[in-house]
Amino acid sequence: MQLRDFVIRFGAEGGGGIVTASEILAQSATQVGYHALTFSTFPSQIMGGPVWTQTRISVNPVLSAGDDVDVLVAFNQEAYDNHRGDVREEGVIIYDSGEFQLEDESRSLGLPLDDLAKSTGNARAANMVVIGALAQLFGMPQDDLDEFVTKRFTRGRAGDQEIIAANLKAMYLGREQVTGSGFSIGELAPPSMPDYEQVMLAGNQAMSLGALAAGLDFYAGYPISPATTMLVYMERNLVGPGKFAYQVSSEIESITAIVGAGFAGKKAMTATAGPGFSLMSEGLGLAWMAEIPLVVVDVQRGGPATGLPTKTEQSDLMACMFPAHGDVRLPVIAVGSVEECFYGAIKAISWAERYQGPVILMSEISVADRVQNILKPDISKVEAEQRIVHQGSNGYHRYSGFELSPMPIPGNPGAYMANGSEHDEMGDTTHLPERHIQMTERRFSKIKLLEEDEYERDQADQPVVMMPWGGTKGPALEAYNTMKEQGIPIGWFYTMLLNPLPPKLLEELKKKELVIVPELNYQGQFSSILRSQGVRAQSITQYTGLPFKVRDLISKITEMTQSHIKEVVRA
Repeated sequence: MQLRDFVIRFGAEGGGGIVTASEILAQSATQVGYHALTFSTFPSQIMGGPVWTQTRISVNPVLSAGDDVDVLVAFNQEAYDNHRGDVREEGVIIYDSGEFQLEDESRSLGLPLDDLAKSTGNARAANMVVIGALAQLFGMPQDDLDEFVTKRFTRGRAGDQEIIAANLKAMYLGREQVTGSGFSIGELAPPSMPDYEQVMLAGNQAMSLGALAAGLDFYAGYPISPATTMLVYMERNLVGPGKFAYQVSSEIESITAIVGAGFAGKKAMTATAGPGFSLMSEGLGLAWMAEIPLVVVDVQRGGPATGLPTKTEQSDLMACMFPAHGDVRLPVIAVGSVEECFYGAIKAISWAERYQGPVILMSEISVADRVQNILKPDISKVEAEQRIVHQGSNGYHRYSGFELSPMPIPGNPGAYMANGSEHDEMGDTTHLPERHIQMTERRFSKIKLLEEDEYERDQADQPVVMMPWGGTKGPALEAYNTMKEQGIPIGWFYTMLLNPLPPKLLEELKKKELVIVPELNYQGQFSSILRSQGVRAQSITQYTGLPFKVRDLISKITEMTQSHIKEVVRA
């Protein structure tokens, strides 16, 4: 039987290179026409601790990391003990026979990984031995692996060639070990090369590229997991005349820096995680009050406090939509895939410019660190919006009008006072009740400028529908497709645009008897927000630090749907 979809999981001590191994597998598979997606999870210490990562490879587009493991690669006893239960009955276990032994596993293959690695002259090449062994087991061509390793480790350093040679030798040694064992897993189904150009990206890379495509001018950031890679990317790539990226000393400096950049007429962004976002509350209130365009990316992780800094969660929605004291409800976009990271960044910057205020772009670890092959975006077709700038003479009132007024840029005509106190139309501080009413209504009415009817729908006539958000989209969509094939009566809705919701979507949702919302938090935050807008929503929650498994969603959604049908019949 040919293998059409399979998952390989690596378990090891942190620092062993298994994330690199999973990415090499994914990259080499996509080069010949397969689809691939990676998922990694690790402890929060700098080095060591139990780490596992996996790659799912399929002849069809991949939506989730996969429920079960077809091949487990255990570099130590702990990895075997922790992950043996996730291996399918017909699955295979490859283990480091130099570390431990398995006596009662009929579908296992022991390889002296560390010893083979040391024989190459690179003691850290055990991951490459495994890559070679897996490539032989699955019949993957070595040429593609050679090319990828050569590109990956050609970094302009003195020892690059030695590292490349050792890694290539390690892969060949892995192949030899498997060839001599007589062990096999199966034959890969032939791939079907897509008829479009692809690119392999991590979520944070795609989001950074989207921001650059939208014309980002200014980036300030403070290192925090899992947003740091965006800061590093911007420091390397946001360059040239009028472009600026730098590392600041705190998240408070991040938000105040981009407030200043937005005030000066620049497209400005920062990225952080939950703890850093909490520190930005006052600065976001100032940007809302003074109507200054900027984008804050929140790459969610487990919380509160330090929480689970390297695990995924969707528990920041309330904090992102209502971050400041007083009457504030910020625009929120939440991305659910690597591809959406690119286009979500463009949308967020465009929204900030359009309504002249702060926009929150939400992601999460499972999306930010995921590596996936996507349709290569056509940068030439990106339409980045620009803010309306005052072109007249002095005497202009910045805050006149009910919804929006052209924004004067300091140094040009038109008085601009970025006042965090309540103000009149010119920007002068005032405590008059009628002015507070006027400006509060102005700030909220501007959000209507962002209303767009961009959303997904399928079997929309069903009385019960599911509507995930953010990174839960992939597992939920895979579950939905399976339930649809099984004839379970349920519909599908999805959008990146959480506030404001697409008006037509909200209108449709209000007519449904039940809207099921899978989300990774304890409180059911998105369903709570939907209920506040008149939608009969109910959450399926999970707060393990890991994504949903598809089979769990199928079970729970089917149960909720059937239970609802029975209640309707009884009524």
